[in-house]
Amino acid sequence: MAEPLLRVRDLVTTYPIRSALLRRTIGEVRAVDGVSFDIPRGQTVGLVGESGSGKSTLARTVVGLERADAGTIEFDGHDLVGLSPKQMRPLRRDIQMVFQDPYTALNPRLTVREILSEAWRIHPDLLPAKDWEEEVRHLLDIVGLDPLYADRYPHQFSGGQRQRIGIARALAVRPKLIVCDEAVSALDVSVQAQVLNLLDDLQAELGLTYLFIAHDLSVVRHISDEVIVMNHGEVVEHASTEQLFAHPQHDYTKTLLAAVPVVRPWSSGSAA
Repeated sequence: MAEPLLRVRDLVTTYPIRSALLRRTIGEVRAVDGVSFDIPRGQTVGLVGESGSGKSTLARTVVGLERADAGTIEFDGHDLVGLSPKQMRPLRRDIQMVFQDPYTALNPRLTVREILSEAWRIHPDLLPAKDWEEEVRHLLDIVGLDPLYADRYPHQFSGGQRQRIGIARALAVRPKLIVCDEAVSALDVSVQAQVLNLLDDLQAELGLTYLFIAHDLSVVRHISDEVIVMNHGEVVEHASTEQLFAHPQHDYTKTLLAAVPVVRPWSSGSAA
């Protein structure tokens, strides 16, 4: 069996509790508490749980936006925990993130062309400057946007279009893993479906691997090969999507599934 692209073992991420009166640390919150899982190459692992379960902190720790207090994050053979910023820099382009809110994730002062080409300024070895214009057009095309939009600013786009720009920005550095943190939760249902289908198509075309975080179980069921369920910073269940939805084992997973609304067909005999 092939080695997983991402292997997380016994990961712990804490936040200090500070006393406003004494101005000192009086405790800590374990937002991620001993989490372990693998993500196979080319697959999508969904991560679900209620607000406060630790799933976004886990995502931010994996991409290096939060510091791990213990455990290992092994990505493509490299342990990311404890690396200096200089050591981490060449690996950062292999792990990208698509954020929840498309309205705040993009710099409003930059055009789409500037947003996409910013990555190549940071990683100049990726693409010669003479090829930037062609690559901007290519990125916009593969996410379903007109290349003529390159000179527009974020406020000139809808939420779904902005999220497509966010996806294009992530793709600009040719990553191996994309972490989607509630990437469709701020979008209308019809737009959610379009973005999910786009992510599916990009995975098939580019061989991408996803860690897909969401609170909407129907969304997770649609896109994921495996599902991880988190509660209070811990993984309480990890199974294939088919197995988890058909035969959930943990009481918390059963509670989450029971809370999913069931749409019943309307009939004339229904009460008003």
